[in-house]
Order: sequence, then structure tokens, then C-alpha cells
Amino acid sequence: MITSQTPRRLALSAGDPNGIGPEIALKALATLEQDQRDRITLFGPAAVLQRAAAVCGLSALLSQIRHVEAGSLPDSAAVPGRIDAAGGASTVASATAALQAVRAGDFDAVIACPHHETAIHQAGIAFSGYPSLVARVCGMPQDEVFLMLVGGGLRIVHVTLHESVRTALNRMTPTLVEQAVRAGVRACALLGVNDPSIGVFGINPHASEGTLFGPEDQQIVVPAMATLRAEGHRVEGPHGADMVLSQRRHDLYVAMLHDQGHIPIKLLAPNAASALSIGGDALLSSVGHGSAMDIAGRGIADPTALLRTIALLSGEARTHDPTS
Repeated sequence: MITSQTPRRLALSAGDPNGIGPEIALKALATLEQDQRDRITLFGPAAVLQRAAAVCGLSALLSQIRHVEAGSLPDSAAVPGRIDAAGGASTVASATAALQAVRAGDFDAVIACPHHETAIHQAGIAFSGYPSLVARVCGMPQDEVFLMLVGGGLRIVHVTLHESVRTALNRMTPTLVEQAVRAGVRACALLGVNDPSIGVFGINPHASEGTLFGPEDQQIVVPAMATLRAEGHRVEGPHGADMVLSQRRHDLYVAMLHDQGHIPIKLLAPNAASALSIGGDALLSSVGHGSAMDIAGRGIADPTALLRTIALLSGEARTHDPTS
């Protein structure tokens, strides 16, 4: 079982082969010392990695890194910047192979470079972000794996994610909120933060002002808080998200909806956040930015967010400042 003190062996998935994933993967590995590289294995199509290495001036690096062939695709589909079903299928195949290797005990965690959801959907693959893939590979219900963003001094776990607000509200229950909090607490422990103080956002503005703005917080979040407190978790809320975030008093925050959690992280850590899929028996983190198809293949992509994610999961960034 991976702990906050375990030296981490990482499986690095190249992401969409037509995006910036292969480039930032190689640039990040080039930055690391050889002993750090030796704990990381890159999963992706060899031909795509060779192309990216040439563009980035890193062809010599390929002989210095560990690699597993995964997610191969036809040469005709390997076009930087193209949103293509074959690229989407490659993304999922590489990440799946890496997750399976973690479950087999070969690695401790997966880091996945950016995917492109349209390309994956064009491939006919049901997908709503990496948490859904983790759930499928681990044989778990999709609603038991959650997204936690880390960056800008914040850790925010999301109760719901890539769905309409109406669908999210229809699906939200006290049990779902409780599961998200418990998953967030376990993830914090892996990152070296035990017994976190937890600030829980309300669903409606001002956490509904009682029931003035709707009954949802009283019906869903308040019962969940009572259960979690009885279990010994240090939860506060529900409170208005704006008020809780302005105080910056907590180790972990719980957002009810996608934008509640994504907006503050991306304001404070643009292109530098880590996105952890938590709750499954295989830990996966991706970077908090997209596949940047507009600059793919030009060798100018910035690997900063990926380097932060590698540091986070390798155990080199376990302090109470999640940006370190």
C-alpha cells in the first residue's frame, strides 16, 4: 500500500498523442536527475514519442528513459493538433495500461498527460474525465472515484464533475458527499497531511441561507456533515464557497459542483495544478490543463504543471503547501 513515506514508482501516460502530452512528458523527464527518471516509466506510442523528441531536441533522451509501448495508432492519424478518434483511443489505451500496471503492483501511481475529451468520445468510449476511467479499470461504480485539484495553496475535492448542474443536483445525496470527503481525507494522508481540517462548500449561494435559496443544503449537505463529524472528521460547513475560500483556514475543501472547485484553482495556479483521481485502488493524477492542440508539435509546451505533479506524487512535495 502506498504511503506518504514510500518511494514512488510512477507510470507516466503520454496522454493524447496529437496534443502536448508527449512533449511535456519528455521535457519533464529531461529535467530530472537520472535516479529520478529511473523511478518513472513512460507509457505511449514509440513513434509518437520519437516525433516529439525530435521536435523538442531530445532524441538522445529516449535511450535514457524507461518505456512501455501502449496506445499505438496509425501513422495517418498521428498528426499534431488533430482531434482524432484514433488519438482518443490511444489516450485511453495508454492510461489503461498504466493503471493496470499499478494494480498489478509494478508501480505506485499513474501520472497522465492531458487528454482531449472530444477525441475520446469520437472513439466511442464513455468518458467523463480520468476519474471515470479509474473507476472502470478498478471495477468500481463511477460515483466512488472523485477529482481533487491541488494548486495555488489549495486542495479541493469535487463531489460532482463533468455533468450539467441539473444532472449533478439530481445525483447528489448525503452519501455521495460523505464518500467524496472520505476519499479526500485518504488522499491528503498520501500527500502527508493527516487529520485535515475540511471546509465544505454549500450547494446554493450562501449555503442556501437556511432554506431561503432552496432546500438542497439542508437536505443533502447538512446530514452528510453530521455523519462525518460522528466519524471524527474535522468538517465545517456547509458555508458559502466564497466566504470559506476567502478565509483560507482549511487543509482540504469540498466543492459540490465543477466550477466551484475549478475556478479558484485555475485563478491561483493557471497551468500549474495537479488533478488527482481519488477513491480507487489505483491513484492517478493528471495535470490541471488541457492538451493545447493549438501549439502541439511546435516544441514550445511548458512542462511546469507536470513537474509539479511528478514532485507531488513522487513524495517530494508533501508539505502543507500544496504548491511546493
